[in-house]
Amino acid sequence: MTALIEMQGVCFSYRRREVLAGIDLGVAEGSVLALLGPNGSGKTTLLKLMIGLLAPARGKVSLNGRDLRTLSHRALARQLAYVPQLHKEAFAYRVFDVVLMGRMPHKSFFSRYGKADRALAAEALEKLGMSHLAERPYTEVSGGERQLTLIARAMAQGARVFVMDEPTNGLDYGNQLRLLERLKTLSADGYTFVFSTHHPDHAMAVADRVVMMRRGAVAYDGAVAETIGQASLMDLYGVDVRMYSVEREVSVCVPALRLNGGNS
Repeated sequence: MTALIEMQGVCFSYRRREVLAGIDLGVAEGSVLALLGPNGSGKTTLLKLMIGLLAPARGKVSLNGRDLRTLSHRALARQLAYVPQLHKEAFAYRVFDVVLMGRMPHKSFFSRYGKADRALAAEALEKLGMSHLAERPYTEVSGGERQLTLIARAMAQGARVFVMDEPTNGLDYGNQLRLLERLKTLSADGYTFVFSTHHPDHAMAVADRVVMMRRGAVAYDGAVAETIGQASLMDLYGVDVRMYSVEREVSVCVPALRLNGGNS
């Protein structure tokens, strides 16, 4: 399958300290790729390179076969969207208005939003089952609903590729599961997702593929079921875990803690 996003020999350094070394990575259209790894492994830097926020010191990042450095920010935004971690706006915009802002890459500075823009914003909210929240202040909806609002904004933007840095951070367990379910549904419609997480369970729930990073390099890369296991997690994080399957659909990772010299 042809890669939609491709990283070839990508290296990056902060103040002469190399944080990514020789990354080769391809993301297929319509797939869900999860990035796992301990803090400082380079996940966030990799995502910033993938959206063009940073430029590689060596190597190349391509979108649809074009080097990101040849694309304007506006042209890139029409294809790819960054969905940040949970945040709260300072102003109480309506949920609909936050989604409508996704149309900005398609407008000139003095342009107003037209009927077509509003229709696309409404369609994005409907697709995520959020039409009933359109008039609610963004600051007053739940954390999970705010995160879905940002995804709807990216959809209204016209993007088919979503890059997400720890999208479930700050959400309670129920909202984490609801968000992951939305990602799974959208990927079935052909949307592409790349997200970082600290939870192997989340990768197992929705991802087709996982990249496990360590010290700025890819330690493991493959299909989730074949790559995430007790041995790879022990190697990556230095902790023993037990893998359990629930109803043959969901796997969970539980630390095998040893307390007072015994097993817990």
